[in-house]
This record gives sequence, structure tokens and C-alpha cells, in this order.
Amino acid sequence: MIGVQPADVVLRPATASDAAAIAKMMRASLNAFDWMPVLHTPEEDLFFIRDILMPSQQVTVAETSGRIVGFIAVSGGWVEQLYLDPAWTGQGIGSRLLAQATAGTPIVKLHCFQANTGARRFYERHGFRAEAFGDGSANEEGLPDILYVLRR
Repeated sequence: MIGVQPADVVLRPATASDAAAIAKMMRASLNAFDWMPVLHTPEEDLFFIRDILMPSQQVTVAETSGRIVGFIAVSGGWVEQLYLDPAWTGQGIGSRLLAQATAGTPIVKLHCFQANTGARRFYERHGFRAEAFGDGSANEEGLPDILYVLRR
């Protein structure tokens, strides 16, 4: 990461050969949260990315020097996933991914865990507003969440 600037990070559509790197980076991001339960093995993470996420959603990766440092998955006005390598947060990469992936979408929705205060600040800075609060019964992790909506 030494000498690499955010401008050196390229956004591009994900390809099938990116699945393993995306899954590994997603797990590193999730593991950075002490409140996040570990529900899946690395093999299950890879299956989810390769066989469920990539075929059904528009996936964009952020890459620098051949390494994937973030990704976003969108589908039908929903941001389904947005993860960054923990070492690459706070450099504008998430903002770039979000802006590119949702450009031209008048209403963008997403769910965010209530415990994820950094993500909540990020989305609120980008104009998202909390419209509903869940008790965790509707997500796999069983964690209270928030429905955020951006109306343009």
C-alpha cells in the first residue's frame, strides 16, 4: 500500500475469475467487526460470491496493483453488498463505488446493521435516510438493522 494513491485504484466490472479474491476480501472486512457473527466457512463465502451474487447482480470491484480492495453489488435499485478491505477504508473508494454503481438510479435502497456505525455515517453523508429499523428477525445474522433510502 505504500506509495499507492486512491487515484491508482481502478473500478471495473467483476469477472468470474475475481470470485475467490472478492470472497476473501469480504471475509476480511466482516472479521474486522467484533459484533459480527461468523456464520459461513471460506468455502461457503466463495460459493455465495461465485454462484449466487455474481450471476444475479451487477458487481463492480475496486482494484489496485492487481489486488481487489473493495466491491459493490447492486440489483434493481438495491445496494446488496458494499465491502472494502479494512486497510483501504477512508480513502474515497467506497464513495466512488457507490456513485458509479448507482448513477442514474432515482431511488437507492440498502440495509445496514445498526451496530455498523462507520457505515451508517458513510451512507448518511451520501444522502441516505433511515426509513425503517428492524429487530434482526429478517436477516441471517439476527442483528438489528436499518433500511436506508436515497431519493434523488
